[in-house]
Amino acid sequence: MSNKATVSFTHLATAPYAPRAELRDALGLTGCEVSINSLPAGVAIPFVHTHKENEEVYLVLEGSGDIWLDGVVHPLKAGDAVRVDPSVERCMRASDAEPLTYVCIQAKQYATPNVTRKDGIVLQKEIQWR
Repeated sequence: MSNKATVSFTHLATAPYAPRAELRDALGLTGCEVSINSLPAGVAIPFVHTHKENEEVYLVLEGSGDIWLDGVVHPLKAGDAVRVDPSVERCMRASDAEPLTYVCIQAKQYATPNVTRKDGIVLQKEIQWR
């Protein structure tokens, strides 16, 4: 496996919106699942779900809508970030006025105790940008 990977998901920015682009295999991810999702205006995910071990983080890129968490509806708009515990029942929908485009990051709860500020190593290296 390569130590780097680049893919394009720009097709999500044009209509008709593609429903989902999964990046795990395309990028060779080993510790999380990342997907980019777009719901057309007025459309909801057709199921409620939970997870056994994985927490999810939703990052709203464009549009607006709602996220249903354990029976409570919370409004969403571009710029919002939502963390959802594995056991929480969840579902999302786009507003009637506009599509909802978001990133979903899924990883095993408590699997990353060495967050970047503890795991990162600052190197004394100069980079020559062209």
